[in-house]
Amino acid sequence: MTTIILILGFLFGAILQYARLNKYNVISGLAIRENFAVAKAIAIAIGVGAILLNIDIALGFASYHVKPFLIGGIVFGGLIFGMGMAILGYCPGTLAVSMGEGSIDALIGILGGLLGGISYTFILPFIKPALGTNLGSLSLNSLLGTNILFFILIFIIGSAFILASFWLQKIDKNKDKKWILSGLALAVLNTVVFASGVTNRPIGASTAFPYLGDLMTNFTNNDYFNKIKIPGNWEIVFLSGAFIAGIIISLIKKDFKLSLLHTNWIKYKGASNKKRIFWAFIGGFILIFGARMAGGCTSGHILSGGMQLAFSSLSFSVFVFIGLLLTGKLFYQTNRRK
Repeated sequence: MTTIILILGFLFGAILQYARLNKYNVISGLAIRENFAVAKAIAIAIGVGAILLNIDIALGFASYHVKPFLIGGIVFGGLIFGMGMAILGYCPGTLAVSMGEGSIDALIGILGGLLGGISYTFILPFIKPALGTNLGSLSLNSLLGTNILFFILIFIIGSAFILASFWLQKIDKNKDKKWILSGLALAVLNTVVFASGVTNRPIGASTAFPYLGDLMTNFTNNDYFNKIKIPGNWEIVFLSGAFIAGIIISLIKKDFKLSLLHTNWIKYKGASNKKRIFWAFIGGFILIFGARMAGGCTSGHILSGGMQLAFSSLSFSVFVFIGLLLTGKLFYQTNRRK
């Protein structure tokens, strides 16, 4: 099974690299509304994936893995995650790929994320009330059941997401179309990962951080670690595959390069290495802390949950983008270097 997970992680990393969806300039470009590649790829992946996955589940080849709806966790976790994503310029899953390509700031973000994961494990007992009441694993399927109306709405909603991705293409300054193939590939890959005969779970990344951080500090005698140790171990192997993809593909393409500062960072924040190191660490900490509050991240919540039309995940997506765009406005555009 470990080999299968590694291969799936490698494919995940390769898909992201193909359309450069793991790059700091691309993700920070979304925060400042200059590059919508990530949003377009996610939208088409959710649209196509919702149709594929729900048909797969109806046929008995996969199962739902809907994340619970914790109002406080979704709202506050989503906003915090969006802030971290804007500042860091990476998502939990893309960190591994970019580190494999030689991005030093991705490594620093991972270190910040590990501390964020450890901190969340420690603080969780004290902030549980702020996460809110568990409304359950709500989704379109749990509301309507598996029937004709459900599948009509699946096709309508899936088509709406696909159309939204092409609408974003019209307003995007970046007209590259590699996001289409990457989005489709992510939908297919996640459907395969969901399959009962493969791993019987969704793609995810952020649980790996508290899992590894708690292991490294021997902070494992607690309820939260016991809850996350199985998915955390899975995600460590999966992200290892993504990291390997980052190394191998960048070497084959001859664009492996140790780098700390990227053009978007220099453009808006200057050329100070110390400043980038500081904010990459802070961004990683915030990113993972927010992800853990919400119970997932870009891949585990927005993509995987969106494909299931989970209410928690769709709501999380809204608050992530609010946090991302507001932070992009405040952190980058008001401090642009002349």
